[in-house]
Amino acid sequence: MTLEEQWARIRSGAMYDDLTDELVRARQNTVLLTSEYNASFGEPPAVREAVLRRLLHSVGEGCHFEPTFRCEFGSGITVGDRFYANFDCVMLDGGGITIGDDVLFGPRVGIYTSNHAIDPYERAAGGCYAKPVTIGSRVWIGGDVTINQGVTIGDGAIVGSGSVVTRSVPAGVIAAGNPARILREITDADKTGFTPS
Repeated sequence: MTLEEQWARIRSGAMYDDLTDELVRARQNTVLLTSEYNASFGEPPAVREAVLRRLLHSVGEGCHFEPTFRCEFGSGITVGDRFYANFDCVMLDGGGITIGDDVLFGPRVGIYTSNHAIDPYERAAGGCYAKPVTIGSRVWIGGDVTINQGVTIGDGAIVGSGSVVTRSVPAGVIAAGNPARILREITDADKTGFTPS
């Protein structure tokens, strides 16, 4: 099976063999590219974004990851404009990760689209399955948040620090906890009158 055929199988949600030579090599190449990106810290933004464009499927303008950024393949990640991830972001992107515009990540955010087989023998043989994660625009993900496979986070939502997101979060709400649950809607009362100078 070619790497392209394996991507198609992974993205279909079917069980796949995580230990094929092609996937192992793809992960190794990704480690080298993320290391190159992390080592470019302090270089002009255009230099850093050029590395990201080689690593990720699609990168908007003004995308920035603080060191260290790690991902599984990179080719499954689409990031919109003005994205910012604080320190130690991890994205396991086998199932695909799509992130909108003006999204902020706190430190140590992890997104995990793949899961291992439940049966111990299938798991030992490399059995995995993946589901996509989608994050809308103007979302803020707090520090130490874990986002599990198959989750969608709607536009303008906030996920509080330390949360484990196991199910989708609608637009315009604050969610937090383990597992994350909706605390309340974001309303006009949350406006402070701030305007950029």
